[in-house]
Amino acid sequence: MDEQDTTSWKYKIRSFIMESLRVLKITKKPDAIEFKTIVKVSGLGILIIGLIGFIVQMIKLLFF
Repeated sequence: MDEQDTTSWKYKIRSFIMESLRVLKITKKPDAIEFKTIVKVSGLGILIIGLIGFIVQMIKLLFF
């Protein structure tokens, strides 16, 4: 294992840690209203995807 390989993986790990710390510093905990909005939108998305899957399954059972 030569010196370039050692430096490369050490640099990548250090870079990843520094980038992760930077992201953690700028993130914030959502307030109650923002949290409720995220839950509603996520739930609506899950329902829509489930409905599409159900419709596709029913079409498959009826016609194939």
